[in-house]
Amino acid sequence: MSIWAALVLGIVEGVTEFLPISSTGHLTIVEKLLGLQIDDNGVTAFTAIIQVGAIVAVIVYFWRDIVRLIAAWFRGLADRDARGSDYRLAWFVIIGSVPIGLIGFLARDVISGPLRNLWVVVVALVVWSAVMWLAERVATKQRDEKKMNIGDAVVIGLVQCFALIPGVSRSGATISAGLFRGLDRLAATRISFFLSIPALVAAGGYEAATSAGDIGASVGWGPTAIATIVSFVVAYVSIAWLLRFVVHHRITVFIWYRIALAVLVSGLLLAGVITAT
Repeated sequence: MSIWAALVLGIVEGVTEFLPISSTGHLTIVEKLLGLQIDDNGVTAFTAIIQVGAIVAVIVYFWRDIVRLIAAWFRGLADRDARGSDYRLAWFVIIGSVPIGLIGFLARDVISGPLRNLWVVVVALVVWSAVMWLAERVATKQRDEKKMNIGDAVVIGLVQCFALIPGVSRSGATISAGLFRGLDRLAATRISFFLSIPALVAAGGYEAATSAGDIGASVGWGPTAIATIVSFVVAYVSIAWLLRFVVHHRITVFIWYRIALAVLVSGLLLAGVITAT
């Protein structure tokens, strides 16, 4: 992979990872346009590993919150009287991260194989746009982060598994689930960020550990490192922007972009400009 391609893909990852427009879907599309073999093991591993840059951006941005939650969790384990809202939220993040860890591991061959198809991306972009629209329509937005419960964690964690399908969007899935559960938009977005940390660190770490040979043979560790660093910088800016944006805007504003992208990719596929795999 060229340095230029690595820079482009790092920017795409950083911009799209936390917006409800599907980072994996965008990476799959752009990788194809750059002439890469999207179902190649090395390219699949590259796509997962550069997400770690975006996750590091989340950790840096929410560092104080993360330290506070970890400290509250350990205090709560030792002292029942210290079990406040932060202790519960820490448990919710743990519980909500279990489903995608299990499904992601068990279905890893499907995720890196049949699902790496641009027609899958097109369908997922359209279908999940309808889910996002419905989530905003029925959302009551009556509860903030401190009023989350274990049911919220379970449901949001299960729905996050749909993000394993390119085109769905992990943030689109988790924010929608939070809205369906009655959380306000900011709370749904913040829990989406917190859940992204264990999910994407595990995915990126697994690929780095098991696909080192594939990366070296097809993509190269130099371009992978560059794309990861670029994704960190761009993602940090994206996080700050999204948190301000969701306070006053519905996530349905992203639907029009998702639909337009699906139409564009469909046209390119039908015209034979690009192939699905």
